[in-house]
Amino acid sequence: MTGFVSFIGSGPGDPELLTLKAVDRMQKADAVLFDDLSSGPILTHARDDADLVGVGKRAGRPSPKQDHVSRLLVEYAQTGQHVVRLKSGDGGLFGRLEEELVALQAAGIKYEIIPGIPSAVAAAATAGIPLTRRLTARRVQFVTGHDASGKLPADLNLPALADAGATTVVFMGKRTFPLLVEALSAHGLPLDTPALMAESVSTPEQSLHRSTIGELSDKLRTEIGTAPALILYGPLAEFGDV
Repeated sequence: MTGFVSFIGSGPGDPELLTLKAVDRMQKADAVLFDDLSSGPILTHARDDADLVGVGKRAGRPSPKQDHVSRLLVEYAQTGQHVVRLKSGDGGLFGRLEEELVALQAAGIKYEIIPGIPSAVAAAATAGIPLTRRLTARRVQFVTGHDASGKLPADLNLPALADAGATTVVFMGKRTFPLLVEALSAHGLPLDTPALMAESVSTPEQSLHRSTIGELSDKLRTEIGTAPALILYGPLAEFGDV
């Protein structure tokens, strides 16, 4: 007997931002494998008798290997259970969704993907700003701030990332942002380009810091902290309650 897996994007952390479909699947699941950023109040939607298994990855902390997470997902489903794989934000955005889909496909296990509110969208909404602007920001680009080794990726498209007419969102980039800014500056992006760092978006620990890429780079050289963060830069609106 083969089970079924529901991949759920849990959004940025506020349980009220879950979709109705996500809540329905969680209430029906026999087991929930969740990321660190999908824990807490979100898990109250799971059944009392459901297995809750933490499989989250956090930079700089001991974390399960991806092959272990994929294997665990397959093993639960092979017992005939309905499994929820709970991923923060939207699982298709830097969430290692593909590796787990490949493992399920190889094992012949059926699945569905339920999108979540991307943390970048939630960060902009929280700051009271649009990601696009009709005259000055016609394009949005998402990029990861580190590769599998934790370093700034060597294959970044720096001319695109230095485009002053685009809103750029850097995921998981606090540690490498100073190096990225050096590269962006060398490609012509002014150091006074507006920047916004959003930490622990939509949670009680939320913190928003508005500055410039130069100022933020200096700050992150000595003060990183452990809170998960997004960095937005480009022609950001000057209004918004931060």
